[in-house]
Amino acid sequence: MMKNLVLVHGFLGGSGQWAAQVDAFSRHFNVVAVDLPGFGLKSGWGAPERIADYADFVLDELSSLGIKRFHLLGHSMGGMIVQEMTARAPKRIESLVLYGTGPIGIMPGRFESIEESRRRASEDGANATGKRIAATWFLEGEMAEHYPVCAGLAVKASLQAILAGLTAMETWSGLSALPKIAVPTLVLWGDCDRAYLWSQPEQLWRNIPGARLAVIPGCSHAVHLEKPHLFNAMLEDFLFMV
Repeated sequence: MMKNLVLVHGFLGGSGQWAAQVDAFSRHFNVVAVDLPGFGLKSGWGAPERIADYADFVLDELSSLGIKRFHLLGHSMGGMIVQEMTARAPKRIESLVLYGTGPIGIMPGRFESIEESRRRASEDGANATGKRIAATWFLEGEMAEHYPVCAGLAVKASLQAILAGLTAMETWSGLSALPKIAVPTLVLWGDCDRAYLWSQPEQLWRNIPGARLAVIPGCSHAVHLEKPHLFNAMLEDFLFMV
C-alpha cells in the first residue's frame, strides 16, 4: 500500500504549482496537493485569518479522504500551516518538510513588510498584487520560465483572501513548538529567497531536534520551479531515508 505525501502551498499559491512533484512522486506515493480556502481551485471560498484555521481545514480534508497518516510538506505560508498541523495532530505525521518558510509570520527582511503588502494590495487591487508578489518568487522575476504558472494562480485570489492571508501570517508564531517536533524533519531553502531570509530557516534547523538542512543555490522562493530536478532529488533522498 502506498504511503501518502501531502503538499501544502503558500500565500497566493495553489495545487497547480506542484505538477512536477506530482509527476515525479506518484510512482511511490499517493500524492495529495491541497488547495487552501481562498486560493487556487478554492479561490471562491472565504479565507480564514488564522493559521490554525488553515491547519484544521487541511486536517479535515485529509480525514474526509480517509488519509490518516502522511508525509507532509509545506511551502511558505504553507510551512507555517504544516507546523501548526504537526502541533495539533503529531501522530498523523510521518515526516515533515519545511520549505521556504520559517517559525514566525512577521518575516524579518522580507522584500516588503506585511503592512506594506496590505497597503499596496488595498490600493492596487488583487490582480496587480498577485502578479507583483509572484514575481518576487523567482530570481528572474517576470522573465522566469515558470512565472506564468505562479502568476496565474496568484491572480485567482480575491482581495479578501490576500488580506486574510497576510493577517494570518502576521499574527502567527510557532517558535515555542519547534523543540516539540518529534518527527523526521527536512528544512529546505533557496539561498536567494527574498521572502524568508536565512534567519528564518536557520531557526527551524537549529531548534527542531535532529532537523536536516538542504540549501539550494541560485534560487529564490520557488525552488521547486526554478530547479525542479534538484528540489525533487533532495526531497526524494529525505523521504526514502525516513
